[in-house]
Amino acid sequence: MAITLLLDLAESMDPERLAVGLRQEEITAQRLSALTTGGAALIAASGARSVAFIGVNSPAFPVAMFAAARAGVPIAPLNYRLAEGALQELVARLDAPLVVVDEAYLPVVSGCGVPVLVTSEFMARCATEPAVDLPDVDDADPAVLLFTSGTTAAPKCVVLRHQNLQSYVLQTVEPGSAAEGDSALVSVPTYHVAGVGTVLTNVFAGRRLLYLPNFTPRSWLDLVRQEEVSFAMLVPTMLARILDELGGEVPDLPALRTLAYGGARMPQPVLERALRAFPAVDFVNAYGLTETSSTIAVLGPEDHRIAFSSDDPAVRARLGSVGRLIPGMEGQVRDFDRVVPAGEEGELWVRGEQVSGEYEGQGSVLDEAGWFPTRDRARMDEDGYVFVLGRSDDVIIRGGENIAPAEVEDVLLRHPGVAEVAVIGLPDEEWGECLAAVVVPATGAACDVEELREWVRSRLRSAKTPDRIVFRGELPHTDTGKLLRRKLYSEFTTAPAGS
Repeated sequence: MAITLLLDLAESMDPERLAVGLRQEEITAQRLSALTTGGAALIAASGARSVAFIGVNSPAFPVAMFAAARAGVPIAPLNYRLAEGALQELVARLDAPLVVVDEAYLPVVSGCGVPVLVTSEFMARCATEPAVDLPDVDDADPAVLLFTSGTTAAPKCVVLRHQNLQSYVLQTVEPGSAAEGDSALVSVPTYHVAGVGTVLTNVFAGRRLLYLPNFTPRSWLDLVRQEEVSFAMLVPTMLARILDELGGEVPDLPALRTLAYGGARMPQPVLERALRAFPAVDFVNAYGLTETSSTIAVLGPEDHRIAFSSDDPAVRARLGSVGRLIPGMEGQVRDFDRVVPAGEEGELWVRGEQVSGEYEGQGSVLDEAGWFPTRDRARMDEDGYVFVLGRSDDVIIRGGENIAPAEVEDVLLRHPGVAEVAVIGLPDEEWGECLAAVVVPATGAACDVEELREWVRSRLRSAKTPDRIVFRGELPHTDTGKLLRRKLYSEFTTAPAGS
């Protein structure tokens, strides 16, 4: 069974319910299904063995994704922000692709020597293409190909099969569970695994899917209000910018019931600000990886409320967790080959049908028992709450002690003069590594290095106090909000001494 089963079930339950886009676009579940059938015929007629999608968020993406699935070929949403050469290299790695591209990015791929359709033309032809016989699709066939960011090496191509994606949705979403009129605003890009997962989960739940092509805090607030959005998904940097835009005011968003966040670590001070700014909204932390078909752990609304109001430090600390594993997922924290007890740190390993762990041309990295190494440092408490401490490569080893950057960053973020911060480890002859903090001062604030060092020392201890603190106007992030620590590390290690 293909992922199109999810759309077929949604259509059968309520064919006239709006599925995608603004109200005036009137793309119902029935209309979406018809467009994907026409799109599948178009793809089949082209002879393509894959589809590349290069464009901003729009209804064209769910149409293209379901159309490719009906045609029995995988879709690869590509990062339209990449440089021309890098984007062309990704297209060249695909098997006989048909490229669906926004007109703004057409010049980048026009010389690739593959069939190309501008998004507007693709949508128009989906509406008119006559139906054809389509192949049977096996649930073990590839459905989506996602390229990793490739910030430290050539991008790897993660293979998500129909069975992986279906397992994720069927384990976590009740079909048709959304209330009449519910809508979801998605601000993550199409080439992020969350951009794929939210199409499937919202269509299956019967929730109208809305897109914001280019995020700004004001445009997000305006669209949530105008379209009476009930559910929204953001990355942490977006939520922080929205809070800055509000400036302490309570937003006038009466329809908004749920805010989900993920894609990068949420600084606890930012989350606490958000909980105060949106007191009537349910918060959900969704943690997952590309290789796991999106979400594998959730910190739900009740978890947020209990932790935020608790005076028990252990319960309050759960605001900094990613919650507990979802149904169908198993997890272990390992120190090399040893499964560690609750409370100890190690690497998080996970197992479940939604886990792919497969890379094009490289095969699977699952162990013999089906466990996937996430490469995230983590600990799990006795109640199953998972605390992700950062990537294994990010852990700083100072004098033999493992230090998670997030712990130091959260302390610095509580200083009123700090807007953003990143802590990295630098080579040090005496300690092996020393701590360097790159601080973005809050607007109008005058930060003092020794004041910040004392702030950390008084709340943690000397070993976790930054040895160096430097100030910057901004920090480098990916467009999905992940901090580029290696870029900062490179700046420090290649810059002249004292800079």
